[in-house]
Amino acid sequence: MGKIVALANQKGGVGKTTTAINLAASCAILGKKVLLVDADPQANATSGLGMDIHGSGIYDCIAGRKPAAEVIRKSEQVKNLWVLPSSIDLVGADAELAQMDEGHHVIKRVLEPVKGDYDYIFVDCSPSLGYTTLNVLVVSDSVLIPVQCEYFALEGLGKLLATIKKTREKLNPELGIEGFVLTMYGHNKLSNQVVGEVKKHFEGLVFDTIITRNIRLSEAPGFGMPVMLYDASATGSTNYLNLAKEFVKRQ
Repeated sequence: MGKIVALANQKGGVGKTTTAINLAASCAILGKKVLLVDADPQANATSGLGMDIHGSGIYDCIAGRKPAAEVIRKSEQVKNLWVLPSSIDLVGADAELAQMDEGHHVIKRVLEPVKGDYDYIFVDCSPSLGYTTLNVLVVSDSVLIPVQCEYFALEGLGKLLATIKKTREKLNPELGIEGFVLTMYGHNKLSNQVVGEVKKHFEGLVFDTIITRNIRLSEAPGFGMPVMLYDASATGSTNYLNLAKEFVKRQ
């Protein structure tokens, strides 16, 4: 069965979606069968891989209109990569899930039939700890947490970790922390201080690979492709391929 990894951090602008797109694509390039699930109503992971955000998506699965297998699309750019897209319709999912029977387990019922088709399923969560994100935590094997190398890096992490702990206690005892990925690193004193703080707090859970600030990384989603296809020589390409190798090695 495939491993389901949620990418979560309720603080926006930490490189979560960038990491979801490029880690998924990098693992696919390494030969793993990968599904990227876009569980964020902003649908940036969907558009960032050049896919239409106006067609069928995960909301249709949550609403019971279609099974995931009918909605999943194969990437035309990256071999071994598939996407379960998002759309603006997902905005209302939090309220609707709260009204459903066994509402915490809806996304679990959506993904379990396809889990065995992939080596890894990465889920890009919305920057909130609402009902949809909680649903993702219920189905996930682990959580990967991007942390930006900026002043407020550790702000809000306590709330996320408390949510993970509560989910583990009440809904998913198998949920683990995959690790922390340091993103938006600049070669300066502040970034180095943040790296030191995160490593001090979380010790062996921090990935060795650090994602450096890189203009190509920022530009690539606008062209609907992962950074390694946009510019294979970019620092961001090297960073995410190294992160993928480290991730796979840890499994």
